[in-house]
Amino acid sequence: MNRLYLALAAISLHLAFCLLPAAAEPHAKPNIIYILADDLGYGDVQALNPLRGKIKTPHLDKLAGQGMVFTDAHSGSSVCTPTRYGLLTGRYAWRTWLQSGVLNGDSKPLIAPDRLTAPAFLKQHGYYTAAIGKWHLGMNLPPAQKLTDPIADGPIARGFDYFFGISASLDMPPFAFIENDRYPEAPTTQKTWVRTGPAAPGFEAVDVLPALTRKTIEVIDQRSADAKTGKPFFIYLPLNSPHGPHVPTPEWQGKSGLGEYGDFIMQTDAAVGEVLAALDNAELAENTLVIFTSDNGPGGTDHLEERGHFASAQFRGYKSDIWDGGHRVPFFVRWPARVEAGARSDHVICHTDLLATCAEILGTKLPDHAGEDSVSLLPTLLGAESPAPREPVVHHSIHGKFAIRQGPWKLALCAGSGGGGGGGGGGGGGVD
Repeated sequence: MNRLYLALAAISLHLAFCLLPAAAEPHAKPNIIYILADDLGYGDVQALNPLRGKIKTPHLDKLAGQGMVFTDAHSGSSVCTPTRYGLLTGRYAWRTWLQSGVLNGDSKPLIAPDRLTAPAFLKQHGYYTAAIGKWHLGMNLPPAQKLTDPIADGPIARGFDYFFGISASLDMPPFAFIENDRYPEAPTTQKTWVRTGPAAPGFEAVDVLPALTRKTIEVIDQRSADAKTGKPFFIYLPLNSPHGPHVPTPEWQGKSGLGEYGDFIMQTDAAVGEVLAALDNAELAENTLVIFTSDNGPGGTDHLEERGHFASAQFRGYKSDIWDGGHRVPFFVRWPARVEAGARSDHVICHTDLLATCAEILGTKLPDHAGEDSVSLLPTLLGAESPAPREPVVHHSIHGKFAIRQGPWKLALCAGSGGGGGGGGGGGGGVD
């Protein structure tokens, strides 16, 4: 009898354990694609500027509706290089030796070798990392007499497994593609796109955006199988567009009715659509975190305001300025597995927040002295009504002037725009 009781007790205990709620499965690591447009204004996206935006952006409008729109997002600077530094390091570039301006295509590296970057951090956690596009953070290029030598201290020395792109803006030599640490075709001739300098014989500015789009899709396809077996990827896609020179391909020329600037934006929008379609085709969209934004406000587009298009929307200023038009940027986040479609946040955020966001997604902490200016966006993305406390966001203009923003308050520490001084927002007015 005792044996019977013991047997029944054992069976009961086993059943009790079986009926306990299962522990929640941890979320799979998402793939991450960070798309950074170049000089795209807040008002250049029609979904953000429906009344005074005259350029059609159907793919960006669709992306905005599929996730969360941040209406008060800011680049770490109102120009290219410092914004890119802050995005990848979680640290404002004015903490480095670059106190104003931007680098050139042949400048020395801005990111120190021992500075933790987002790709290096993600790589430590099992990610494959690729950068495809405009680098503009400096690298040590080989001398003219040794162009077949490797390029040192570029993207693959700062955390990326793979790089394909150009050294800086499309108007800055050398005019040549770089793959990993070498030129596929060396810059042995001279060409001119605004500036004149060394160029690969086969390099044409009009080919760059299509090449970056095509290469990104190739990487998605190549990494698809691994991504489905727990080996995620991070793709940093800093586009060359719509920064000048405005070089839309023939099929986009004349499409906007607003000249080459509008045409190039429409082609940029289509390129984003192609990348998103590649995720769908690879069946990766559900657990891929896609961020789309711009590195700063638009270049001077006051001539388009006369035709009804306001690239800075209601905000004063343009690229280079401390005014909001210089650094308030589109910022869309899509992550179907975890971020509600049609969501919106008015919280003040900054490009520097990527690194801390990645750390919280992975359930870990950043090392000391890394990502000093980075605050995680994850609670906001997941629907928290109150954002995590943060220090004020610091704005920085091309001439090294500062402003500080906290909540509804902004303190500009300079007279005027601190930059080019354009109007924006309606001919010199607009919201700051």
